Amino acid sequence: MNIPLSKTALQWQSIAREFADEYLQPHEVEAELNNGELPAEIQKRNKARAIELGFTLVDVPRSHGGLELPLEDQAALWEQLGRVTNALSWCFSEAQSWMFDACSKQQIAEYILPMTRGERKDCYAITEAGPGSDISGLVATAERDGDNYVLNGEKWYVTSGNLADFMFFQARIPEENDEALFFVDQGTAGITEIANPPFSHTYAAHHPTYLFKNVRIPLGNRIGKPGAGMAYTHSWFRHERLMIGARSCGAAARLIEDATEFANSRMVDGAPLSEKQLIQAMLADSVTELWAARLMTYEAARSSDRGDDLKQQHARCSMVKLYVSEMANRVADRALQIFGGRGYMRENVAERFFRELRVDRIWEGTSEIQRLIIARALLKRGLEGM
Repeated sequence: MNIPLSKTALQWQSIAREFADEYLQPHEVEAELNNGELPAEIQKRNKARAIELGFTLVDVPRSHGGLELPLEDQAALWEQLGRVTNALSWCFSEAQSWMFDACSKQQIAEYILPMTRGERKDCYAITEAGPGSDISGLVATAERDGDNYVLNGEKWYVTSGNLADFMFFQARIPEENDEALFFVDQGTAGITEIANPPFSHTYAAHHPTYLFKNVRIPLGNRIGKPGAGMAYTHSWFRHERLMIGARSCGAAARLIEDATEFANSRMVDGAPLSEKQLIQAMLADSVTELWAARLMTYEAARSSDRGDDLKQQHARCSMVKLYVSEMANRVADRALQIFGGRGYMRENVAERFFRELRVDRIWEGTSEIQRLIIARALLKRGLEGM
């Protein structure tokens, strides 16, 4: 299923597909049966290869030694990495372009550039028990005390918290009636992991809950200028929502390919399972939805590359996350049904994706949040402004 992509996007698509097929996919079942973890030498090899290929630099400005790839190219890369289960593609850290606009020179040198070299790993402490995805309802606070900020609050679902050595912490600043992001090093006094619940997927990256009680950090750990915190958070959300769409396209493509191959080889009543019309209907619906999803994802990426209105970009990234994540879940359900009992085995790709893809309808803003964003954009700017 080819759609028009730029020459460079096709090149990155090929590079990422080779990496996924040769370095990651062969280890999926091993990871699944070992709590998502791979032997240290394999993990080290995969990380080194990803850095060598330039994956950590794709969204980094050229002024800081990065590749500054168009989002179309980045989507092509992440679509191929999305074909792999067990979050094995998370073997490298990803510095995003907004960080270089928001962070000071010292912060870039201390936190961001080391990520591109594989020396540091980040995680995001944003979500809270009450407001969830609604960042406007933050309860966590950051209050100035001399040369420090004092942080208090409880953060849930801090993805990769067990692997990261620093956090992006989001909090309200009561005296400014504002909110901001802060760098917080793991191990800082006052941070306590109060829960580390198991989840449906089998990832080496956990999602702990942390309590921040009178955590003191230097004033220099605040990210960006006063009043700009939400803009940086929105930039992060747009990027993540678009790349969730790209990864979901890759997952759906692999599911369709594997289910089709199985249906062609599985004999029922003396004929391939693929000759059954109900099986054909499931495959046909899946292919049709994937085509629509890929067109939507790449057009949203090109919209950003063209520099379209930021509010339009925000709504389009929400539409991508909403439609494509839900599409991939439907495809996973159909693929598991086609595999039958085999599809319910953990060694089967459909079983793993059936569990893993479900969270894409929740994190980085639930499907319900995306619908609200889309509807509000429509009511404010009309269909022509979407």
